[in-house]
Amino acid sequence: MGFDDTGGFDDTGGFDDTGGFDDTGGFDDTGGFDDTVQRIGSDPFATPDAQRDPARRLRGRLAAPVTVWTAVDADGAAVGLTVSSVHVAEGAPAEMVGVIGPLSDLAEALGVGRRFVVHLLASDQARLAEQFAGRFPGDPFAEQAWAASAWGPTLERLGTRASCTVTGRQPLGYGLLVRGRIDGVVLGGERPGPLVHYRGRYATAAARR
Repeated sequence: MGFDDTGGFDDTGGFDDTGGFDDTGGFDDTGGFDDTVQRIGSDPFATPDAQRDPARRLRGRLAAPVTVWTAVDADGAAVGLTVSSVHVAEGAPAEMVGVIGPLSDLAEALGVGRRFVVHLLASDQARLAEQFAGRFPGDPFAEQAWAASAWGPTLERLGTRASCTVTGRQPLGYGLLVRGRIDGVVLGGERPGPLVHYRGRYATAAARR
């Protein structure tokens, strides 16, 4: 699916009193994320706002987590994709739910019973998100330190991840909804803050002190 994201969140999930996200910045000259916001590409031929799908525009106003899902395909090759339509459903067992591109290599790899890994990205990992969203040529794994696991490739830079097994999949709108049982969780540190996607931009969020 690729990608179709400093106001802070308080402990209840709301935006702070400053109005939320700014439009002042983006990546610094070294390619790193500078805790402000970056529009993902620009297109002078883009459809004017008034002519865009209102549901898509609504979705863009929902701040979404940025994750990278990884798995191995039928030939044993590593595949991965940046996914922002993600939800964790608590329960026994807990489940990971995501919407991915139905024509992606990841979708082909994630048959029922197959395993995958969901990695959470931090605010300084926007370039990695773009790599797995297909915005740079070449194999995104070639630039990452990663290791094989029983559930799929694990990206060593990403400390928080969940190991999952596919329990179901079905078409959902233009995408493919994938449900997975969460078999294990590794929690990394909370600094820096999480990378989120909002109105076509990367941003970060922090708990109100």
